Amino acid sequence: MSEKRQHVPTVRLRRLAAELRHLRAGAELSREDVSEKTGINVATLYRIEKARARPQKRTLIALLDLYEVQDPLRDELVSISRGTSDQGWLRPYHSELPEEYTAYIGFEAEARSMRNYESLFVPGLLQTEDYARAVIKGTLPTASQREVEQRVQARMERQALLAKEQPLQLWGIVDEASVQRLVGGRGVMRRQAQHLLDVLEEPHVTLQVITFDKGAHAGMAGSFVHMDFQDPADPELVYVDNLAGDLFLESEVEIRRYRSMFEHLRAVAQSPKESSDLLAKVAARD
Repeated sequence: MSEKRQHVPTVRLRRLAAELRHLRAGAELSREDVSEKTGINVATLYRIEKARARPQKRTLIALLDLYEVQDPLRDELVSISRGTSDQGWLRPYHSELPEEYTAYIGFEAEARSMRNYESLFVPGLLQTEDYARAVIKGTLPTASQREVEQRVQARMERQALLAKEQPLQLWGIVDEASVQRLVGGRGVMRRQAQHLLDVLEEPHVTLQVITFDKGAHAGMAGSFVHMDFQDPADPELVYVDNLAGDLFLESEVEIRRYRSMFEHLRAVAQSPKESSDLLAKVAARD
């Protein structure tokens, strides 16, 4: 994989991009109009508005002047811009991981709460090391041992989010297939089920299972993660991972759709207590 430094968008960069898009729309200007009035290249403006580039200070000031932005919003956006490069959670070796994955790691580290539906896997933040290794080897059959171990290490490090002073609030929903499939063998699955039972003792972690007898349900279309952040002004984010590629969704229509889908899944799933009872049976198997 490439050793060059990757661009990983942060929550603050996304917030700045969203504000600049909103301001341009409010001024009823196209990107071409802005380019003509400021001299900012259209491609550069596109990258700034898509959170793919941090604007230089003079570029940001030119945009704020054009949009006639006054304090306190003006000062706030300049301040946000100064902090958009903060990616302190990422480790040096993460530059060797896929860019979409490192972006996800960065967003996850800044999230206040997460709602995660998984159709086939135990959520990554709740996986044991043995289970994670078996999953990664199984789903990435061409990965080298080094690549597998890097991903396992990253997955284990991510779990520190559940143990910090103000832990991530995690609500997971899984299809029963995720706890019944023998990933790594019976011993691995017994230890994984027991680990889930241990983690679920924490008040900030909830897990529900949708049992096979529920039949078809809204989550069968695929897994997703819905995150929100400490500052209410930071836009919510939905992450979808599939064979076609990783998607980060942030429009209000998309956020509402996935928020509604998660509520439907919560309603059809077993209660947290019933789900723990099922996990206890898996943990007790020979």
